Amino acid sequence: MQPRNMSMSGVVDLAAVKAAGEAKAKAEQARAEAARHGGPAAVPPSALVIDVDEAGFERDVLQRSAEVPVVLDFWAEWCEPCKQLGPLLERLAVEYSGRFLLAKIDVDANQMLMQQFGIQGIPAVFAVVAGQALPLFQGAVPEAQIRETLDQLILVGEERFGLTGLAVDPAAEGAEPAARQAAGPYDALLEAAMSALDAGDLAGAVQAYKNVLADDPGHPEAKLGLAQAELLSRVQGMDPQTVRKNAADDPADVAAQIAAADLDLAGGHVQDAFGRLVETVRRTFGEDRDAARVRLLELFEVIGPEDPRVMAARQALARVLF
Repeated sequence: MQPRNMSMSGVVDLAAVKAAGEAKAKAEQARAEAARHGGPAAVPPSALVIDVDEAGFERDVLQRSAEVPVVLDFWAEWCEPCKQLGPLLERLAVEYSGRFLLAKIDVDANQMLMQQFGIQGIPAVFAVVAGQALPLFQGAVPEAQIRETLDQLILVGEERFGLTGLAVDPAAEGAEPAARQAAGPYDALLEAAMSALDAGDLAGAVQAYKNVLADDPGHPEAKLGLAQAELLSRVQGMDPQTVRKNAADDPADVAAQIAAADLDLAGGHVQDAFGRLVETVRRTFGEDRDAARVRLLELFEVIGPEDPRVMAARQALARVLF
């Protein structure tokens, strides 16, 4: 099942659990008190994954959501997909290093919470940001889509609510976190990818970068190289005149807009490519919207996350999504 688009208008009614505004106020008061004493203490990586029940929901979720997005994983021991999704979410919580908190809720022991969130099947994943609940996705979805959803959630938390996340101290547990540690070196594979690019062997370059990422999914050079090689593969053989005419003739044709955005970016027209896809996301729904959003995120990888044009486009994407 595909992740559902998050919507700030689709707020779950948490009144029966506790008023979100009251929880946020309490959390902000606690943060202010901590700041007067030198700031909040750093937490060990193990504290980024917690078990939550009905009794502790206000304290552990609503109040904490005023400082960090809280991702809720509704699961059960008998649920086979939960056994795949749960460990993946736990690993990502450590990898993201305090940018979100993972709260695991056993639905068998917390039926009231399950009813409050209107859950029909598990695994089901929600988030609470500044006291507001957002549906994220249901079922065991691919890791890449989960990462994209988390990135957008974190961006909204930062841009709209000023959530700074949690300070993490790996030394507090006496060891570095396991996530995102390089398994390299990858010099030979990266050199092979560059040689393939120089020879015009785009398929070979793509495979070489994928070989690196199979061992180290976060390797920055391989991620950038793969995104660029895949873009070149997509635009190879395109007729620019036809692509641009199709996009201009039918603004509602999502495939045509995606192709034109690829061509824009490959030609160095970065802001045109980003603007085209942000506008496509704004005026579409369902699978069409998701296709445009995913391609935009892929194009962000081509340019790099620190580029000001990417940061501006991320903000524009957040505005049209939420």
